[in-house]
Amino acid sequence: MNRWFPVETNRLILREFRANDEAAVHAYASDAEVTRLMIWGPNTLEMTQTFLASALEEQEQWPRPFVSLLIERKSDGRAIGSIGLRVRDEKYRTGDIGYVLARAYWRQGYMTEAARAILDVAFRKLDFHRVWATCEARNRASYGVMEKLGMRREAHFRKDKFEKGEWRDTYLYAILAEEWFAAAAPSHGLTKE
Repeated sequence: MNRWFPVETNRLILREFRANDEAAVHAYASDAEVTRLMIWGPNTLEMTQTFLASALEEQEQWPRPFVSLLIERKSDGRAIGSIGLRVRDEKYRTGDIGYVLARAYWRQGYMTEAARAILDVAFRKLDFHRVWATCEARNRASYGVMEKLGMRREAHFRKDKFEKGEWRDTYLYAILAEEWFAAAAPSHGLTKE
């Protein structure tokens, strides 16, 4: 299988990480408000450096079951977040997505645009049958993105995770390939194959 990235949308480039992305990645990964409902963070500089070193090392492998991409804004080249696609079960063609976005870029449609492009790749290029995602149940922005993408809430796990000193609920959303093709526009704003 060929590498399916970078991926371009109308406003974004989803690409592999580079060593010089450290400052931008650390800016959102160290933000307590961005990471408040995540299972990680806020990062120290050392944690971000460890993450980036690991990401750069993983990028040398192909194929690999997990692809994490930096979200770069075309208009100014700013790194504004990241998004990942993981193969969870090759036999049954299932996977999951996860994402994070710098606070300055919230509520502008960037994550919906990036996630739509990743789902399109998963179903059109990688022949996934089902893609799912989870989020902390209080993370309205995250599950709002999932709902805009046509994903449906399949589960509400009560107090299933103990994170940052408290038990937390988790929502699980999913979408099937047949649902994606039935409801989605053909190109999803992608500018190239």
